[in-house]
Amino acid sequence: MRVFVTGASGHIGSALVPELLRAGHQVIGLARSDQSAAALEAAGAEAHRGSLDDLDSLRAGAAASDGVIHLAFHHDFSDFLGSVEKDLRAVEAIGDALVGSDRPFVGTSGTLMVAYVEGRLATEEDTLPAGPRIDSENYAIALAERGVRSSVIRLAPLVHSNLDRHGFTSHIIGCARKAGVSAYIGDGANRWPALHTLDAARLYRMALEKAPAGTRLHGIADEGVPFRDIAEVIGRHLDLPTKGISGEQVAEHFGFLAPFAALDDATSSELTQKILDWQPEHQGLLADLEDGHYFVQTQH
Repeated sequence: MRVFVTGASGHIGSALVPELLRAGHQVIGLARSDQSAAALEAAGAEAHRGSLDDLDSLRAGAAASDGVIHLAFHHDFSDFLGSVEKDLRAVEAIGDALVGSDRPFVGTSGTLMVAYVEGRLATEEDTLPAGPRIDSENYAIALAERGVRSSVIRLAPLVHSNLDRHGFTSHIIGCARKAGVSAYIGDGANRWPALHTLDAARLYRMALEKAPAGTRLHGIADEGVPFRDIAEVIGRHLDLPTKGISGEQVAEHFGFLAPFAALDDATSSELTQKILDWQPEHQGLLADLEDGHYFVQTQH
């Protein structure tokens, strides 16, 4: 299959490209810079010049493909709603090029967007009518009614591995280093799910190949790691104290992540595992943190 991938040179994309190539697919990666294009070509992919702002380039890349995986997102948290709107326009452009073709389109959302379930694990069947990133998710799912084999993967907020340089895990470690304390909010009992990068790459490939039209999928291995446990491992590796914070301290410590850091986001991937016959195989978040590679990298 000839697969158009946005975000192909990013964190998950850098694992997805070789995953797709090993499975016998051709990869055309969206590249907005010479550096990204060179990295894609060195990995054995074809570079397609363009960006999320260039809707014509997205339509052209999708039209020339047998399937699309949309990973890219403009992570400008100073204008998060603007980034969300840009993502919706991108999904619409890609979808327009695929309507009526029965080709697969795998979009990306996040479990933090639906962290509202109380008393049980959130599942793939939990939905919202509208909201930031939810609009893109719902649009992609609705493409199933227009002749597109669409699916959306809701990723855990902590996708972790030695390929991660700028994800939420790295950000939380950077916040601790900067503040001189590894913090959690309140008692730190709120839970965040996690997934290893290589398991995420395999999930995207399997969704491309066989996810039924209109399917929401969850990229989850650890269903919910208490935030305090995460902070304690980070504090131990950085030789920093660990403590709970509240009020104005939250925004000062966590920066753009402050609105999300207190959410309880315990989430299941049971239905995803059944639908795709996919199971996470790599180590969990706390074991990955204990390996120490995050703390070596953040020193550079």
